[in-house]
Amino acid sequence: MLKLTINGLEVEVEKGSTVLEAADKAGIYIPTLCYHPDLSTFGGCRVCMVDTDGKIVTACRAPVADEMVVKTDTEEIRKVRRTNVELILANHNQDCQSCTRNNSCKLQEVSAFVGITPERMERIRRSVEEIPIDDSNPFFYRDHTKCILCGICIRTCEEINGVTALDFAFRGFHTKVSVLGDKPLKDSKCESCGECLVRCPTGSLILAEPEFPEREVESVCTYCGVGCGIKLGVRGEKVVKITGNKENTVNRGDLCVKGRFGLDFINHPERLTSPLIRKNGKFEQASWDEALDFIADKMNDIRAKHGADALGGISSARCTNEENYLFQKMLRSMGTNNVDHCARL
Repeated sequence: MLKLTINGLEVEVEKGSTVLEAADKAGIYIPTLCYHPDLSTFGGCRVCMVDTDGKIVTACRAPVADEMVVKTDTEEIRKVRRTNVELILANHNQDCQSCTRNNSCKLQEVSAFVGITPERMERIRRSVEEIPIDDSNPFFYRDHTKCILCGICIRTCEEINGVTALDFAFRGFHTKVSVLGDKPLKDSKCESCGECLVRCPTGSLILAEPEFPEREVESVCTYCGVGCGIKLGVRGEKVVKITGNKENTVNRGDLCVKGRFGLDFINHPERLTSPLIRKNGKFEQASWDEALDFIADKMNDIRAKHGADALGGISSARCTNEENYLFQKMLRSMGTNNVDHCARL
């Protein structure tokens, strides 16, 4: 453990920690744009600058040292941060009211903290390059005019999902985040997992059909047997959004494209909500007890008339591994090994 002083407060942190982590532990806010706790540090935005023993460094990358003295809010630091944020805003789309990130935008938060005012912005020559929105992806859109080149989406794609579909392209004023060949997202190797969307600090990556929930309900994804923890965003009687549950030890908040965006079936009018039993040539609704009793009676009749080998079962990859294990164990207890699974196909 190392001891240091941040704004007059004594802080004790583990060796190898950064100044930003130490400040966070002490409850001291340092503005950041390109930093994300899930990813490696980048140090590109330069708004987390602090004074360490008389030297101005980036807090997200500077390691702590024993007896270090850190100042996070000197006049010089304020000037550096304000200038850096102003340069970002000079080329940024200012349409905040219609942006889905409004009031949850990291750039808004940092701008307010460093003291950006309309008077100061009027003195800066602003120029937003006209780049059409990439709406080729069915789940989320990409708006380059709101991108701040923080690189979070690039590092997310490489470090979280291992796909590396994104990188910086071109140079100077024309630098932007792009896929190989500057193609639309649908023509790239992007897997549409949405991890970059979740971590984007601005409105550069937005849902194709955004709808804001009024409450969240914890649940488990039903698309496969992994059992990822999810949070269902509910509005009225409709599920409008799905996010990963970071507290869940199975997926720690990460989701695949189906788990994050495959929610239409939940509210589909043709979705079955109860078992159906065929009676007189037509399917009729039944309770679970009725359905299970019906199945048990039929299976016992078949085994009595034709033997256990006449029975068979097909399980589903959308069940958990434990449920599939119990299913095959039940059939084997009835004397048959005729068990198959859709994941084999």
